[in-house]
Amino acid sequence: MGRIAGRFARVEPRRRVRDLVLGLLSDLPRKNCWSIAEWAGEATPDGMQYLLGRAKWDADRVRDDVREYVLEHLRDEDAVLVVDETGDVKKGTHTVGLQRQYTGTAGRIENAQVAVYLVYASARGHAAVDRELYIPRSWTCDADRCRAAGLGESTVFATKPDLGLLLWITARKSWTVRSRAIAA
Repeated sequence: MGRIAGRFARVEPRRRVRDLVLGLLSDLPRKNCWSIAEWAGEATPDGMQYLLGRAKWDADRVRDDVREYVLEHLRDEDAVLVVDETGDVKKGTHTVGLQRQYTGTAGRIENAQVAVYLVYASARGHAAVDRELYIPRSWTCDADRCRAAGLGESTVFATKPDLGLLLWITARKSWTVRSRAIAA
């Protein structure tokens, strides 16, 4: 946790992110803000939800810190990069990227938010090292909706395979990752 602690200006989010990470690594059967908050001794998920949705911290810098840690501990000449998508079933209409779409999480079409992940996998272990949120065309064609959700003016539609390829190319170019293969 020391590696990412400096990415959080206040002690409260530092403690909460520690609890979040430990909860994610725990043997909880279901991992969401409610279950992790309860596991950490909190009465409600409000603090975890605040951390993930409104607290000020740079997720890209934390991602970079985690990636460096993963490469220090799992680097292997025979490593592969794995691209996978996962969806989170959600209610409502305002969550960024939310629409009725197929998600393997539910095994059917549901109101869901989908992200594409890049995982570094070697004989020493595996870990997620990057991610991109899938923004459906129904969102990218609606500038007002994108603006209201905090998406930049430059947000354009990209398919999930395009996002996976972007993640892989970025890894190969800027991380000095020499994965010989990509699996999807």
